[in-house]
Amino acid sequence: MSESELLPLLTRIADALDRLAPPKRPPVDFAAADAFVWHADPDRLDPVPVVNRIDIDLLQGIERQRDILLANTRHFAAGLPANNALLWGARGTGKSSIVKAVHATVAAENPGALALVEIHREDIPTLPRLLALLKTSERRFILFCDDLSFDAGDEHYKSLKGVLEGGVEGRPENVVFYATSNRRHLMSRDMIENERSTAIHASEAVEEKVSLSDRFGLWLGFHNFDQPTFFATIETYARHFNLDIPVEQLHAEAVEWSVTRGGRSGRVAWQFIQDLAGRLGKPLR
Repeated sequence: MSESELLPLLTRIADALDRLAPPKRPPVDFAAADAFVWHADPDRLDPVPVVNRIDIDLLQGIERQRDILLANTRHFAAGLPANNALLWGARGTGKSSIVKAVHATVAAENPGALALVEIHREDIPTLPRLLALLKTSERRFILFCDDLSFDAGDEHYKSLKGVLEGGVEGRPENVVFYATSNRRHLMSRDMIENERSTAIHASEAVEEKVSLSDRFGLWLGFHNFDQPTFFATIETYARHFNLDIPVEQLHAEAVEWSVTRGGRSGRVAWQFIQDLAGRLGKPLR
């Protein structure tokens, strides 16, 4: 085949390969929002214009946890040393709410300086790619994983261990990692027992996985509400949203609601308020 015949053929092949190649992604606009969600395959950061959150002043019964996380986040936003944080404890006690509320508070104090990036647990193996992207920005980022835990046979925790202080690079200076979990050590009790029973050196096998939670400098525990705290939360919501109902009736209905839900927590209190506001014909704004 002559050169004059070969050149058009190569041109057609090159054009076909260009059409098959994925389109070049535009650069991330880190100023597009104060919150993003990370999606993998293909990798992208989707801006979240309005975050689903509760105002920090409405969070009751978790004032100590709020103040500690708020101080840590303010240090981070100011460019000072700050710790990764693990918020662990009972379901519905305000763990994820406090992260979003603290971010909103500090972001308002430092406009444009701090963004929240949520990563789903199943995307943890893509953390190195996300961090490589975030470290190119001048903004500072709270990397947030809600309901983080690992079950038997789940190796994703190894990806996280390398990022949280342990790897050669570690996490970038402009990123801090906050996670919530129902488990203090991020793995179930039967997983711990299984490691002990099958390993030659049981304590070493468990230590490898428990050491993941040690990568978090802050451990903040959350527990179910006692009745006075539950009532205080309900009353705070009712005042804030102008729900006109006698306190005695409010308490009685709240108790009945909590019994049907099987416990008292911030989530149960919020669900009760949504039901009450609906019955009273009041929007929650």
